[in-house]
Amino acid sequence: MIKYYCQVCGNYLEPKLIDKNTNKCLVCKANLDKIYNKYGNSTKIEEKKILNDFRVRFNESYVKHEYKIFWSKTGNVPVFDDYCNVYSEKCTYISNDIRPVFPEEQLLLQILTGDEYKIINQSVWYTGGRNYFINGKKLKVSRSKMMLKDANELAIEYNRRKDEINYIQFEYIINKFVELNQDWFSYLKDEAISNIQKVAKDYEDDEMFISFSGGKDSTVVDDLVTKALLHRKVIKVFGDTTLEFPSTYKYVERIKADEYNRKYSKVLTAKNKHDDFYQLCDIVGPPSRVMRWCCTYFKTTPISDRIDRKFKNKKKLLTFYGIRRNESQSRSKYDMESDSPKISKQRVFAPIIDWFDFDVWLYIVSTGIDFNKAYRYGYSRVGCWNCPNNNDWAMFLSKIHMPELSKKWTDTLMDFAIKTNKEDPKGYVEDNYWKARQGGNGLAIADKAIVNFQPCVTEADTYNYHLSKIITEGLYQLFIPFGKVDFQIGNKRKGEVFILSSKGIPSIRLQGKIGTDLLKVTILDIKEMGGISRKIKNVEDAKRKIDCQITKYQTCVACSGCKSVCKFDAISVTNETVFNETTGNYDVVVDYKINENKCARCGECIDHYDSGCYMKKVLRTKKGK
Repeated sequence: MIKYYCQVCGNYLEPKLIDKNTNKCLVCKANLDKIYNKYGNSTKIEEKKILNDFRVRFNESYVKHEYKIFWSKTGNVPVFDDYCNVYSEKCTYISNDIRPVFPEEQLLLQILTGDEYKIINQSVWYTGGRNYFINGKKLKVSRSKMMLKDANELAIEYNRRKDEINYIQFEYIINKFVELNQDWFSYLKDEAISNIQKVAKDYEDDEMFISFSGGKDSTVVDDLVTKALLHRKVIKVFGDTTLEFPSTYKYVERIKADEYNRKYSKVLTAKNKHDDFYQLCDIVGPPSRVMRWCCTYFKTTPISDRIDRKFKNKKKLLTFYGIRRNESQSRSKYDMESDSPKISKQRVFAPIIDWFDFDVWLYIVSTGIDFNKAYRYGYSRVGCWNCPNNNDWAMFLSKIHMPELSKKWTDTLMDFAIKTNKEDPKGYVEDNYWKARQGGNGLAIADKAIVNFQPCVTEADTYNYHLSKIITEGLYQLFIPFGKVDFQIGNKRKGEVFILSSKGIPSIRLQGKIGTDLLKVTILDIKEMGGISRKIKNVEDAKRKIDCQITKYQTCVACSGCKSVCKFDAISVTNETVFNETTGNYDVVVDYKINENKCARCGECIDHYDSGCYMKKVLRTKKGK
């Protein structure tokens, strides 16, 4: 059962009173329209304030979906409604969402709980937190206590008892679940298919693609698109982060081998083929919940590059995504259909945006489609298996089901803890303090993120920089966003290079010889820096932007974050990771170039990230450390 509640006006709403795209309340919209018609042209401050208050109210009028799941006592399965028509019985509320527990997970739970509860071959469902439901009765378990058990011993016991995994009873239970919820399944499927067909009618086959992660949500979206656009050739783009579950790779291979997909929906893989995750961990430290540099390196940039190459000549593009509003607070405000924030010609459509886990699993088991086997073991998500956003239970499952990968990651974390002089390296790793780390304290590369300079005492608006990296021609590439780089008009003996406006007016003078680490920068005219000038109020602003580029020059490890935000495809970044025998660490040799003819001097590559470079945040060190 689902009810819709506006958190602003306090009304329970019928579906027709909700904007399905934005998930906003149309009652609040109607109230805003009335006030606008009354005060829209008013010049009175009080009436303008009233109008603004209503605008604010409408902007916050997101509709809360109050989802309730019930239990059919006779059917012994969860149902969507509080009344079961099949058995003519009133059903009991059990939770706001639920998912099935597959026999593989049932076996592990049985081992963890001992003989106290009968779990295997029962109707077992998970509702979140500590709560499982077995045959309609709540079972609270302490996962924290379970995780104190030795994972290696559990893995041995699990493998010894694998023959207890039996799908005969499970399939009977699932078939009953499907039978009792078939009306809701039909509604979900028909609505999603209709919405897909409506949005796709204005696009050609080669102007659409499915964003495919190998997870349950993108699996459902893929099947819905196939049913809605049968025999239309819509490709899938799979982002291989190089850290996917082994089961994900096997699943993707099955998808590729499918006869229909080979003919109508081929899988294109987007992958960073140049970098090694573990080598980068050695350079910049492991990712954390606040510093997920891995997403930029291995997900966002490779996928953006793959899309750009595949659809380079297309004027419009439609992407089908499997995002859902109930996954997180940030996603609760997503629109069903929206413009891509990164690719101007791209529209994003999320056909299951209002679905819950119950709906997703109902669709999967009702249709019988293939899915990622990791879910059978109890994982709630199957992105990168060692993502810092994964909960402790997921990491515990990996120790049991993927011991070799888990050990490799634990060793990497331990090496980092020791190298950066953590007081208790073992506790730092085992208690997951690495997930909360901030900055680059203890890392050699972090020193390069510091910009050392002194104001020149003899020349106005001039600064003397002592670089942590010797000057190469690559330094001047970073100044192209400010204007044209001119090597001719300056004093070559002094190593002078000027940055010119489109009118040929010098805006910046650089003075530094190739092969040295001293750079003198003079800001000549802040009004002649192209589009960047519109964002500069004074010389201090201009210097901060120059500092950003110098930081980028010193610390760039080819994350390609700035490349991905450039809408003009003006930036190219190539790199090679090499082992430094002197330091015993890995170094990244980067070739960073900006195409002067493509660069619009908009400054987005400087302003998009704090301090001009995404890695600056990752490598920032605490004062006094």
